[in-house]
Amino acid sequence: MAQAKQGDTVKVHYTGTLDDGTIFDTSADREPLQFTIGGGQVIPGFDTAVMDMSPGEIRVSIIPAEDAYGMHSEELVTDVDRERFPADMELEIGQQLQVGLADGQQAIVMVVDLSDTVVTLDANHPLAGQNLTFEIELVEIA
Repeated sequence: MAQAKQGDTVKVHYTGTLDDGTIFDTSADREPLQFTIGGGQVIPGFDTAVMDMSPGEIRVSIIPAEDAYGMHSEELVTDVDRERFPADMELEIGQQLQVGLADGQQAIVMVVDLSDTVVTLDANHPLAGQNLTFEIELVEIA
């Protein structure tokens, strides 16, 4: 039977959970996820988890943070003066904002702390620093 290898386009169903069992993403009620192994379309550990699977096979794979969204970096957490935001802007912890960077690019940041004078923003991916567990079913090698 065929096995998935580097460069293959595959379709998978998956459910991703955190260490505490919380589901953070699933394809259960959607079409299978299609990607090319090694094509940079998914986190590196997911590519590795699908390697050598055969269609119909189900595998549970624990992906360490380093092979998922990376480790949480304190360098990506910054304090911004509250006055740099519009006065009428309602801010709350957990809110995501799109901000412009010095190089003209855009980034998504999360408000992680607030005071009357300072807003603390975190540009880390929300799953940075977390080990992820995926149950993966290889549906098809295209």
